[in-house]
Amino acid sequence: MSGRDPRQPSRAAALAGTTVGVDAGATLAKVVVREAQGGLRRELRSAQTLPAVADAVASLAPARVGLTGGGAADLDALLDARGVATVRVNEFAAWGSGAASLLRDQGTPSDDPYLLVSLGTGTSVMLVDGMSVSRVGGTALGGGTVVGLGALLLDGADFASIAALAAEGDRRTVDLLVSDIYRPGGIPLTGDLTAANFGRLSRTEAPRPRPEDLAHAVMGLVGENVALVCGGLAAARQVRRVVFAGSTLRDNQSLRAILALITGALGREPLFLEGGEFAGATGALALASGG
Repeated sequence: MSGRDPRQPSRAAALAGTTVGVDAGATLAKVVVREAQGGLRRELRSAQTLPAVADAVASLAPARVGLTGGGAADLDALLDARGVATVRVNEFAAWGSGAASLLRDQGTPSDDPYLLVSLGTGTSVMLVDGMSVSRVGGTALGGGTVVGLGALLLDGADFASIAALAAEGDRRTVDLLVSDIYRPGGIPLTGDLTAANFGRLSRTEAPRPRPEDLAHAVMGLVGENVALVCGGLAAARQVRRVVFAGSTLRDNQSLRAILALITGALGREPLFLEGGEFAGATGALALASGG
């Protein structure tokens, strides 16, 4: 008689049935479902209600569930109590596998090493070199910063509202620029570079900024500094392409534009993963299924 746990399906059974990948982050649980017929669907759920996420996953009667992210251990316990077989997947491996899949899907695969930037609640930067994926740096600036500062400055606005406001804003009314400090030719920098994020607000003559401008300035604070960190890491490791992904970029054209501008100015190639918020979940699904 086999000693295998009866809840653990064989690899053939796992591949034949519905499989699920979940990247349980600090704010969102990203879920990717591959149905037995081959169809793929994605959804975002709140990570604050993991029991509801576990119920939704269990209702699919999946053959196998791949879990990754900071909340994977808690979700693993909830699914185990519901009799669902799970596989824990290393977060960096999941992101590397998922990013490779998404790059192929959008026709931009990379044979050369590149930086993979996960913009979630904070920001993690990974070096992808073939099958090797390692974390090389990061910053505490990310979506949590956007939501936290945005809520404080914009009467409790949520992420979607902050992103929508930022798209209509001009952060130059909030940020202090090089041209505000130096006369033309006084320093070998272009005048429209940011000298101090939110620095204009300290000036008594500055008018009260519009909510749109404050929202855009929040995106500028995060985007410029994330791009500078990534540019330094890319230069140190002599890689050209910087691939940006993560839930903070979802429907957030202002942040994308700032990241692209600064990354390009630093001599690197910025690339944005379409559906990049699901990179970790996509990789967790594939690796849990043996794919």
